[in-house]
Amino acid sequence: MSPFKRRKLKDDVNLLDLTPFHVYSHVLEENGLVSVLVPRFQNKILVKYLSPRLKDPNVKAKFDEFGSSAWLEMDGMKNVAAISNALLKKHGEKIEPVYERVSKFINQLYMYKFINFNEMKGEENG
Repeated sequence: MSPFKRRKLKDDVNLLDLTPFHVYSHVLEENGLVSVLVPRFQNKILVKYLSPRLKDPNVKAKFDEFGSSAWLEMDGMKNVAAISNALLKKHGEKIEPVYERVSKFINQLYMYKFINFNEMKGEENG
């Protein structure tokens, strides 16, 4: 599978039942928001020879308040429904409609390979 090819969830999968986990690490910025550290290169040769010469081998994907909260809730133990409920408790009406927003966000994270799901480990989905 090409590293640039986007993934898509199968139509018969209920996203709310899936348990996401991080593929990349993150840093918590001074403002309390999350920046995910995405490696600049996936190719092992480029990583070995070019990454050491760069100021930073990662690109930061910066999240807003809701995205940061959702990312921090993803611990590989909670499913998407539980994450949505936690965000609803934390942010209240500001995050409504919570299930739709969280589902769309998590679907995008999966599509761009920032996360995977415990239930789909080992599957080449593409």
